Amino acid sequence: MTVWLARWLGPLLLVSLWGLSAPASLLRRLGEHIQQFQESSAQGLGLSLGPGAAALPKVGWLEQLLDPFNVSDRRSFLQRYWVNEQHWVGEDGPIFLHLGGEGSLGPGSVMRGHPAALAPAWGALVISLEHRFYGLSIPAGGLEMAQLRFLSSRHALADVVSARLALSRLFNVSSSSPWICFGGSYAGSLAAWARLKFPHLIFASVASSAPVRAVLDFSEYNDVVSRSLMSTAIGGSLECRAAVSAAFAEVERRLRLGGAAQAALRSELSACGTLGSAENQAELLGALQALVGGAVQYDGQAGAPLSVRQLCGLLLGGGGNRSHSTPYCGLRRAVQIVLHSLGQKCLSFSRAETVAQLRSTEPQLSGVGDRQWLYQTCTEFGFYVTCGNPRCPFSQLPALPSQLDLCEKVFGLSALSVAQAVAQTNSYYGGQTPGANQVLFVNGDTDPWHVLSVTQALGSSESALLIRTGSHCLDMAPERPSDSPSLRLGRQNIFQQLQTWLKLAKESQVKGEA
Repeated sequence: MTVWLARWLGPLLLVSLWGLSAPASLLRRLGEHIQQFQESSAQGLGLSLGPGAAALPKVGWLEQLLDPFNVSDRRSFLQRYWVNEQHWVGEDGPIFLHLGGEGSLGPGSVMRGHPAALAPAWGALVISLEHRFYGLSIPAGGLEMAQLRFLSSRHALADVVSARLALSRLFNVSSSSPWICFGGSYAGSLAAWARLKFPHLIFASVASSAPVRAVLDFSEYNDVVSRSLMSTAIGGSLECRAAVSAAFAEVERRLRLGGAAQAALRSELSACGTLGSAENQAELLGALQALVGGAVQYDGQAGAPLSVRQLCGLLLGGGGNRSHSTPYCGLRRAVQIVLHSLGQKCLSFSRAETVAQLRSTEPQLSGVGDRQWLYQTCTEFGFYVTCGNPRCPFSQLPALPSQLDLCEKVFGLSALSVAQAVAQTNSYYGGQTPGANQVLFVNGDTDPWHVLSVTQALGSSESALLIRTGSHCLDMAPERPSDSPSLRLGRQNIFQQLQTWLKLAKESQVKGEA
């Protein structure tokens, strides 16, 4: 047992030893930190020496073609998956396939949250599939450009098809058993697209916080952050949003002063790089934006370092003497809390170090996969968060050109090619009108990513659920006594939708037998 635990806990612990390689990666590290926090609960995983030990998840490996679109290329790699058979009734029981996204998958992916919580009601077999090039599912040859051309959402969907067929044989799954895909964030998009492109193999999908519309300039992200900072329902206020603006204005003022003021700023905000150049200043300001955006994106989630209510309390001098506190002091404290929670020493690095880390072709032990995800944004999705809108409470740095410059410096991809790739992605999948049936899109209105998803039903069989005050992928998290009424109702709606789909699957099976 101890050896088994060490085997999968080891990579999770190593994430705290890896520095933040770019401002945008802070959001992803927050997400992974929260996921690990939720998955590492010994009680939730059944990791005990008692009767629950028999229910431990199993890990497996599938041999997948590196290039499934070239019949003459027989190179392959091993893709990791996890299985929870605890509730499976066999026979015609459904298969809940949890798709991985831009990070590693652990055993908690089949033991906690979606879809594990739904499995007992229908006797489902729960399987999770790690995304190619992330976690331990990295092909031989590392992350060289010649290899990364086999990293895309289309390749990932081909893996889903191959895995669905291989796992059906491996577990002797009945041909009448419905396969239902689950996924959150980018993996939520994959779940929706799996049903869209392969309806004969995937019976239905639940897509949580799925940004199905690719976009180059994602200024809408900070529009939602700004609104959420003013939402009293989650602890925000007009004063809080004003305090955020004041804090960022103070950071920029000190950057302009240079000299001792700049040196003090570097120390106080844990910038591991000199702040003399504009690009290094943009790195710091971008990381600060990600910190505030992360409090909104993951508001109220177990393991999140800061909620909106806590952040606003810090910025407005909560817990101290307001007459001797400033929004900037509150921002400093927020930085300390987040870095301590993540086990990091630095909020930002120099631009040169960011580029150097992203150029490294050695897989990251943490499984975060900064280089891989940057490649996918440069070749498919964009998703570059900017703050050019006058309503944005942050600095206008970093601007879109500096973010696109990473694609050029790291991969040699021009801004024009990135823009064309974004347009091609929307053309191929349909953007926010994908046209897939039997897909349920689940979003929270606090989550900045919901503006790229489907939040209104597009037909009788393409449903949408918008959870009031819900944050990013909150519906997928393990249930807690503190869950809001709107979240509880949302989960009930998901349950009812699954009930409808599985009833339909049963009726189709009966008709087929007749």
